Amino acid sequence: MASAIIHICVAKEINKTLQLPEKELFLGSIAPDISKQVGQTKEKSHFLTTTKEDVPNIFEFLKKYQNQLHNPFLMGYFIHLYTDKLWFDEFMRKRNYEGNIKLLDGTILNTTEKEITKLIYNDYTTANIALLDFYHLDLSLFYEEFPLPTIEMEEIPIQKLPILIEKMGLIVKNSTIEKSYIFDITILEEFISYCTEKILKKIDEYHIKIHP
Repeated sequence: MASAIIHICVAKEINKTLQLPEKELFLGSIAPDISKQVGQTKEKSHFLTTTKEDVPNIFEFLKKYQNQLHNPFLMGYFIHLYTDKLWFDEFMRKRNYEGNIKLLDGTILNTTEKEITKLIYNDYTTANIALLDFYHLDLSLFYEEFPLPTIEMEEIPIQKLPILIEKMGLIVKNSTIEKSYIFDITILEEFISYCTEKILKKIDEYHIKIHP
């Protein structure tokens, strides 16, 4: 799945158009991943129709929450789910189909589907450095006191979101330590740009009201 930093980058780019409260949007954009922090499976939090697929069922989410997406937390949640859908449906399948990945030094590495997936996931922490810099992310959410959303969701334990916020604080802290990364993150920048365009179109197609 896309990393937490990728989810926040997509949310930030989309919010250039939506103009919603940023901190609530950012929190919503990583909220589905609270499940793994509290020892739960992600079927419920990610609206998965089957345990064999990691692709969220967007229509199940919209059926329940479409009329509340003016709430920045829920909009962030929607952005997370749709980004994951595009990650599995298009980004990873394209990488796996091509059977190669471009490294930072320009080398084209031909490898297996499993190795490509492992390479991208293992390089997340170091790639975060470049993404944080490129997108000028304000992640004060993870360091300052912040009220939890008042929205009720049965899919995640809202009251346990501070655990996720603390975890993200550690990720951000580790990402500020200078490290080297090996794959060309332009592929992630292209993915973030693609998600931004695609999700904004879907917001329009689904007639989602941004303001109540």
